[in-house]
Amino acid sequence: MSAADPDLDPARDAASRALFERARAVTPGGVNSPVRAFNAVGGTPRFIRSARGAWLTDVDGQEYVDLICSWGPMLLGHAHPEVQAAVAAAVGRGTSYGAPTEPEVELAEEIVARAPVDRVRFVSSGTEATMSAIRLARGFTGRDVVVKFAGCYHGHVDSLLASAGSGLATFALPGTPGVPESSTALTLVLPYNDRAAVERAFAEHGDRIACLITEAAPGNMGVVPPEAGFNRFLADTCRRHGALFISDEVMTGFRATRQGQWGLDGAVEGWRPDLVTFGKVMGGGFPAAAFGGRADVMSQLAPEGPVYQAGTLSGNPVATTAGLTTLRLATNEVYEHVGAAAETIRNAASDALAAAGVAHVVQATGTMFSVFLTATAVRDFEGASRTDQTAYAAFFHAMLDRGVYLPPSAFEAWFLSSAHDDRAVQTVVDALPHAARAAAAAQEVA
Repeated sequence: MSAADPDLDPARDAASRALFERARAVTPGGVNSPVRAFNAVGGTPRFIRSARGAWLTDVDGQEYVDLICSWGPMLLGHAHPEVQAAVAAAVGRGTSYGAPTEPEVELAEEIVARAPVDRVRFVSSGTEATMSAIRLARGFTGRDVVVKFAGCYHGHVDSLLASAGSGLATFALPGTPGVPESSTALTLVLPYNDRAAVERAFAEHGDRIACLITEAAPGNMGVVPPEAGFNRFLADTCRRHGALFISDEVMTGFRATRQGQWGLDGAVEGWRPDLVTFGKVMGGGFPAAAFGGRADVMSQLAPEGPVYQAGTLSGNPVATTAGLTTLRLATNEVYEHVGAAAETIRNAASDALAAAGVAHVVQATGTMFSVFLTATAVRDFEGASRTDQTAYAAFFHAMLDRGVYLPPSAFEAWFLSSAHDDRAVQTVVDALPHAARAAAAAQEVA
């Protein structure tokens, strides 16, 4: 394995290489979402031909245990027969009508029954959900400032692709070319898990703050759980200042637990968000998302209220059927199985890395977890940034070569499904010692 080309055997991925070359000729970077390009770990991205249960098969015929599960949605595993049957029946009735349907009503009822929301509006992506929730918060409060945390990702909304300013309560700068300063001029970016920074921001700008948005438990800088009482502190602070608290559960919703991250802390601590965004699991592998919240806030949406939001494919009957079937099948037993499998792999990863002498921490929220190659617990984006990315790249490719598909980035969550049986879990466990030694070797070279 070399730094220039981490692929151990180029012949094994010849078809993926050929497809990647074709893709780069017609698609920026050869992919339709950046992390898929393997830029963070090097090598050739694997083009997937099919998936079933806990396994992916690429175009070269190689099989992998899947530990990304489409970045979270596939809670039941790939090609679940009951989800497939429901989707096939829905497709047989037509794929889109531009009119209301029964599945969208049933899915909304299912979400309201599980989550701390009174009403739900469907959209087609998590980005749409967060964008719409922020517009609604601004319309409801008549204010314009948004507070977010460094390391929390809420989709590619201009105002949220922001980097921190020069102080704890200064307004943000654009975090990417193409976003004008005017788009982030009303966004405050604070360190995660930092109560003092939140208090200072609200003390200086409280009468202008429309909302604070946070990942219910961040998973986009790796899994960084909120410290005890932090989400309740945020909800209470927003309430005192007349701002709305938006809990982004696009990733954690119906994935961390049956009720999402709120089931781990909100239901226990006795707080409720004003607005919640959902995605991933609630779409059952289809492009579907939603935002919901208090009835009085949601009533401000058109056509009932003055805040406009619309979408041609929102509430698509095929997508809502997939999501409804997934949620109905996601029983307590499913979460118990996924949680047990995740715990086995977490412990095995920690044991293997410790045996190889690699400093690490494993952090989890519900069934989600991440492995950070750093010596201290991670509580914010600065801490996450200290993870050894070179060692992770070696770890990733060693796992891939032994049939385990990890997130191709050191800053992502690992996901399992109810289809991860003993064979799949053992394949991961067996691969970990070699990968840990590869990570240790990379650190020695560095």
